[in-house]
Amino acid sequence: MELERRRVLRTVGAIAAGAGSLAGLTACSGTGAGTDSAGGRGGAAGEKDKGRITVWSWQGPAAEMKALVPEFNKTYPGIEVRVEDIGNPAIWDKITTGLAAGGQGLADVLHIGVDYLPGYVEKFPGGLADLGPLGANIHRDAFAQGMWQTVSPDGKRVNALPWEANSAGFYYRADLFEKAGVDAGALQTWEETIEAGKEIKAKTGAHLLGIDKPASQADAANFFQMLLQLQGAFYFDLAGNITLDSPEAVKAMTLIKTMNDAGLVSDLAGGWNALMSSLKQGTAAVLPMPTWFGGIIEEQVPQEAGRWKVRLPPAVRRGGSTGATVNSTHLAVAGSSKQQAAAWSFIEFVLTRPASQVKIYRGKGIAPALLKAYEDAVFHEPSAFFSGQKKGEVFLQALKAPSSAFNYTADYARALKLVTDAQSKVLLSGADPAKVLKEAADQLGRQTGRKVSR
Repeated sequence: MELERRRVLRTVGAIAAGAGSLAGLTACSGTGAGTDSAGGRGGAAGEKDKGRITVWSWQGPAAEMKALVPEFNKTYPGIEVRVEDIGNPAIWDKITTGLAAGGQGLADVLHIGVDYLPGYVEKFPGGLADLGPLGANIHRDAFAQGMWQTVSPDGKRVNALPWEANSAGFYYRADLFEKAGVDAGALQTWEETIEAGKEIKAKTGAHLLGIDKPASQADAANFFQMLLQLQGAFYFDLAGNITLDSPEAVKAMTLIKTMNDAGLVSDLAGGWNALMSSLKQGTAAVLPMPTWFGGIIEEQVPQEAGRWKVRLPPAVRRGGSTGATVNSTHLAVAGSSKQQAAAWSFIEFVLTRPASQVKIYRGKGIAPALLKAYEDAVFHEPSAFFSGQKKGEVFLQALKAPSSAFNYTADYARALKLVTDAQSKVLLSGADPAKVLKEAADQLGRQTGRKVSR
């Protein structure tokens, strides 16, 4: 499993802090002049069924795409494909550097996370090819709700095609809930879950969940972000205005403070290693993590098969949504590619063909954004580890539900740093959620020049 990519968000300073200077390099490089008919910078469409293309990805996804090449070549024998495992997070620096140099040295196909895509698009106009003229628009309705708006926010240009769609999940130790006399399936809201957590702590000693309280890692605010996204809110609205202190944000942070004040939150200082240690020691009854994390649980504590179950998270407000796509990845074509049509042929084969996505899911458990893929039996098989549950159906329910698109913007890294700092003040010093979030929003406004929406 590619643990490095799966830790939702990491050091993203290259885009947020450095992209402005890198954009300056682009302007003076002299290599990116002009935009071709496919929307790329200095690139060309080439031929759909002929050419030599390179694909950049990391670990598991790279291996799965490489395994698909022989099958791809049965349809496109004239296209030579080389898949390169750049590694994560190394791939982000490499893509950023290439875009800053007007596309020099970039692969034809680029695997990009949702936290980076808007930054690349904003900071390097034309750095990614418009996939619309290549044929992407016919797949507009093929993906989970909210995904198309993520890759085509203006409804015109298509910056990438969705691959992986991870929904918010609620993995829990069914044996601990049973010992505490709590019906996990009946929990409708997080307020009810907090009350259940008190029972669990009293009768089993386990915390409800864990958070990296001092924000020792960049992804320390994952749970807060999940609570936001369950409300259809984010750090920015779709216009790019700052919403760090929205009522939804204050509600989410207040829930976290309530849990912490009640002694229900263990400290995962140290990030991923601390989380793995907690998982193995059973110190938390709930892991509010995305789809992909189920494979991590099975891998880390195989002896606990039958003790675990999974459901969608409780709503933040009664009657509210329990489904949200909390992170995703996409395939894009470099605007500088001279083989954009062939690159598109590969992307289309990998991402819009159900058989390709099913094979990838079987290989690495990567949850597809392509809804038609879920017709395969693999997504409807009972899981022995998760107490006989059909885990794939749990998350398919979320992907089919109405779901908002979220605007990460080019300033996501700045917002993330301010949010994690605010959360640490709440968890370690008992600070008022509304106050620290307002301060964070105002500071982000000063840093970015963006309007704070209130």
